[in-house]
Order: sequence, then C-alpha cells, then structure tokens
Amino acid sequence: MAQREAPGRWGMLAVICVAVVGALATWFSATAVVPELTSAWGLSASQAAWLTSAVQIGFVAGALGSSLVNLPDIVRLPRLMAASALAAGLSNAALLLEPGPGVAVALRFATGVALAGVYPPALKLMATWFVRGRGLALGLLIGALTLGSSMPHLVRAATEGLAWEAVVIATSAGTLAAAALFLGAVREGPFAFGRAVFDPRQALRVLADRPVLLANIGYFGHMWELYAMWAWMLAFGTAIAEAGVAPVPFGSASMLSFVAVASGVAGCILGGALSDRIGRCLTTAGLMAVSASCAVLIGFAFDGPSWLLGAIAVVWGISIVGDSAQFSAAVTELADTRFVGTAVTVQMGLGFALTVVSIWLVPLVAELLGGWRWSFVVLVPGPLVGAAAMLALRRRPEAVRLAGGAR
Repeated sequence: MAQREAPGRWGMLAVICVAVVGALATWFSATAVVPELTSAWGLSASQAAWLTSAVQIGFVAGALGSSLVNLPDIVRLPRLMAASALAAGLSNAALLLEPGPGVAVALRFATGVALAGVYPPALKLMATWFVRGRGLALGLLIGALTLGSSMPHLVRAATEGLAWEAVVIATSAGTLAAAALFLGAVREGPFAFGRAVFDPRQALRVLADRPVLLANIGYFGHMWELYAMWAWMLAFGTAIAEAGVAPVPFGSASMLSFVAVASGVAGCILGGALSDRIGRCLTTAGLMAVSASCAVLIGFAFDGPSWLLGAIAVVWGISIVGDSAQFSAAVTELADTRFVGTAVTVQMGLGFALTVVSIWLVPLVAELLGGWRWSFVVLVPGPLVGAAAMLALRRRPEAVRLAGGAR
C-alpha cells in the first residue's frame, strides 16, 4: 500500500500558511487606505478603483504568463515563491515614495504579477505534502490567504489617526518576512508531481478536459462574487456610516471589512473538513447557495439592526470563501499529474480575470441605483452558475477521483 501520510506535514503546513498570510497582506494594502490616498493624492473615483483592479489584472497577467511557460512545473516552488514574495514586498513598499496615481497603479499591477508566483504555486506545494486530507490542508491554506487579505483593514483600524503609510509599511514588512520563510524553511513534500518541460499548448489542453472544465466553471462562479465583496465591503460600510441610519457593525467600516473577510478563515476550515467527508461537489454547491443568499439579504439589513447586518456579513464571509480551496483541490485530483501546477494556474488566471469585471461592475451598479444598498445583488448569478456546474460534475464518473471517492 502506497504511503499516504508524509511525516512532518502539519508542521510544514503551518510554516507555509504563516508565510502566505504575510505575502498576501499586500493584496488590499492600497484598498484599505483608499480614502486617505484619495485625499492626499487628489484621486478621482476611477483612479481609486484602479488601485484595486490593477492588482487583479496584474495577477491575471502573471498567472497566465507563468502557465504559458509552465513556470510552476519547471522551477523549484520554494525559490519561485520566495522571489515572487520579495518582488511583491518591494513593489508595495514603493508606494511610500508617493509616486502619483499613474505610477501607483503600475506598482499595484506589479504587485499582482508577483503574487501570481506565490498563491498558485503554494497550492501545488501543499498538495505535495498531502494525499489524505488534502481538502482540509488546502482549506487551511486558503484560510491563510483570507487572513492575509484582511490584514490591511485590521492594521488600518488599529492605526486610525496615523498616516496611511503605517499600513503600507506593515504589509510590506510582512511580505518580505514571508520571502525569507519561503526560501529558508519551506520545501516540497514527498508526493511530488511529475516535472514538466516547456509546452505552451498544455495551458489549452487543461481547458478541454470536461471534468476539469466543470470544476473551473464552479470556480469562475465563485470568483465572480468573492473579490468584489472583499473589495467593496469597506465602501458598503462607509455608506452605512454616512447614511447614519444605524451604527456600523463592529465599530467602523474598516473593522466591518476586516471581520467580514477574516471570518472566511473559519469557512475555509469548515469547507475543507466537509469536502473530505461529504464530497467536493456537495460542499461547494452548498456554500455557494448560502453566499448567494447573503448577497441579497445584506441589502435588507442596510438600515439595521446592526447586529443583523453584522451577522449576515459574518455568514457571508464564511460561505463566500469556504469553498475556494476545493476547486483547486478538485483540479489537482482531476488534471494530468504532469501539469497540475499549470492547470491550477490557468484556473486562477481566468478566475481572477472575471474578478476585474465584477469589481468594476459593483460600484457602477451602486451609482445607477443611487447608493450601495443593493449593489451586491449583481453578484448573485455567479455562485448560482457555479453551484450548477459542481452538481453536474458530481454526476460524472470521473468524480470518483475527488477526495478518494467523496463527490
């Protein structure tokens, strides 16, 4: 019987997760201080939105570019992740030079490109340590990503009254520390995937595989909702504060954003545990149904009571990202083992491309409707389509390869 548990895997999981928290803190570092940057740099509404969208676009460019050359499959993962985290930290720190809107957007783009060398490779790296319990392990990794993404909002809430530079300094320092961890403390596990050679055509082949395609459609529906909610919860909370109809839950718009995003850590653990027990498809479809419901319900609670709004935000935060790791886990189980890194990176590149559209669309809908109250309703179709795709995958014979037969 083949070995299915690697010695030291949980310790390595902990190290990788800590490093991912540090690296991903740069993702929303500018978004968390957009009000301050708007005042300091005289940003227009369009320029402020580009500070968020540029990271997404950069990530897409980095992910698709690395997948075309099969970078995650031909370069040692710890080295790739260390170099990428270093680049992300330096690009983020360059904002301290106050370069102006145009250069700042370019720096955010560069940060996104660099993060494409951290996040997708981390998923493949984790899979080299886990065969049994892979869903939970990847759930914990996405939980680390979620916590890292929420950290700028926590830093902003904790440093209220201080200059915006405090957020940039803290997130840059965390990312540089992550680079040192990736280089000095992380290594690939014993369940390594086959080493690939350069083959640009493989990026297209992974999309032609029907089971992988269905898992990707599920992921795309999930991504349509996820980053738009994460990006605009601060604006939603600010609108509540300005309306004055009810107290902002958790004390401020920044804390509401932090709690809504960070609560997803619990969702990732829950989703990982459920996925290994009841199946990838049922877990993802169920969580997407809950998150779609929250996208509607949060509008009804805009006027309060604040406890209800806070509760919906927490449930939404848990459900919106709780299934995220399972789409990647599904690809590692369904795709050609020689090109797992490429398959995961293609999935993420296209999924993040969709986030650019949804991030752009939500404030546009808010403007058309005259306020933020119902702006999140435009996100509902994504998780509904995603849930349908995962249920279709569950009916296919190839689904027996998921989680050792747990569909």
